[in-house]
Amino acid sequence: MGKTKLRTDIIQKLKALSASEKKKIETKLTEHLTTSNVWRQADIIGITISHGFEWNTNPIIETAWRYGKKVCVPKCRPKERQLDFYIITSYDQLEVVYYNLQEPIPHKTEKLTKHKIDLLIVPGLLFDRKGYRIGFGGGYYDRFLTDFRNTKLSLAATMQIIEEIPADPYDIPVDDIITEKGFLRQVAF
Repeated sequence: MGKTKLRTDIIQKLKALSASEKKKIETKLTEHLTTSNVWRQADIIGITISHGFEWNTNPIIETAWRYGKKVCVPKCRPKERQLDFYIITSYDQLEVVYYNLQEPIPHKTEKLTKHKIDLLIVPGLLFDRKGYRIGFGGGYYDRFLTDFRNTKLSLAATMQIIEEIPADPYDIPVDDIITEKGFLRQVAF
């Protein structure tokens, strides 16, 4: 099955979750992440602002702020298909852009080089046990991860884990995936 069909199928399944099922999974994902050693050791967390059927990242962001961690979120540069990350200290530093995404307002935030991000939460739709992922199809994170050397994790329900992702040579796996049951690969976290 191709990536497009896999992507379409999982989006339908995620959208079909009831609000209570979704909330239950999100609570577990947040709990497993924010009680982990990798979380405790990270000072700067890179994460997207979720929307729609995606797992809600606001509780993670707010937990980071409560514990004095810095949170940086991506801004897309569509012409180059690149991401830049900016530190936000408030949701007021975000603006709604294309596809109803929320992104940082550059003049109200501080831009970071990628190597300053200790822990990057990489979005995705489907994953395999090796850490390969199918994202939303833009390739932004694939390009960003090419020389990113710090910890890369993803959040996914067990229904988003499949046997094998049809990986391309340029694909870079995440270090581990957090499911509602805990860390999938148990890679020293």
